[in-house]
Amino acid sequence: MGEHTVLGMGSVQDPTARPVVLITGASAGIGEAITRRFAAANYRIVAIARRPEKLAALADSLAGQAEVATLSLDVAEPDSAARAIRFAIDTFGRLDCLVNNAGSGRWAPVHQTDDAAMDEVIDISLKATFRFCREAVPVLRPGSAIVTVGSTFGLIGGLDGGIYCAVKAALVGLTQTLAAQYGPQGIRSNLVAPGVIKTDMTKDYWDARGFQRLNHEMTPFDREGTPEDVANAVYFLASPEGSYINGQSIALDGGWTTTKFLATDALVSDRVPPQAASAAVNG
Repeated sequence: MGEHTVLGMGSVQDPTARPVVLITGASAGIGEAITRRFAAANYRIVAIARRPEKLAALADSLAGQAEVATLSLDVAEPDSAARAIRFAIDTFGRLDCLVNNAGSGRWAPVHQTDDAAMDEVIDISLKATFRFCREAVPVLRPGSAIVTVGSTFGLIGGLDGGIYCAVKAALVGLTQTLAAQYGPQGIRSNLVAPGVIKTDMTKDYWDARGFQRLNHEMTPFDREGTPEDVANAVYFLASPEGSYINGQSIALDGGWTTTKFLATDALVSDRVPPQAASAAVNG
């Protein structure tokens, strides 16, 4: 890996004054929506992802709207963060925002999680995020922002979450320590914790009963969340409008994690608690 391209948007007045954002996992799903949101705000973009063909398609679709530099690499490789930050500085001369979006979605309970699955999630979701932050901090200027895309399952845990929930919770801790350490330098750090968003990562089990309950019976809102919802939150936290928000992990889930909501249909369901069912059988 390592293919890169730079596509421009034509002549503009003092283009070096426009802010620069680096986005990992930029070519699909939530990452693509984030990329498009920053493009609409006239940011210059460094888009990082594994597949060069998807990066090229994304850059082509934004031609004339935004200046996009793409770099194909695997964020889990130890030198990827340093290469990506150096590429951003070499290409645009500055970096104003880092968006850590790349992640792995491996789900299994703790007792069924082997070392290979554990290492994959840690390498992609935690180590890579840590490295990108480590490499970005020295070049970020006052007024800059780091925004990490986590998960509501890092705030409350979840069945079969195993290493996924553990790593997402670790990102909350990383966000807080970044805020404390570098806030005095004018570098803010926040996390957006989406609920279940329909993307290529979740589409295969989107219609499962558990997901349907999560998205409808347990969410006090009348629609599903979208990648664009996440992108808008990420952009707000990176923008001047969010300039006094620091160290926060914001759930973006229609109220699911905070309200303990259950739809009326769920409240009147005929589900029998396990203890009662056992008593009925043994009685």
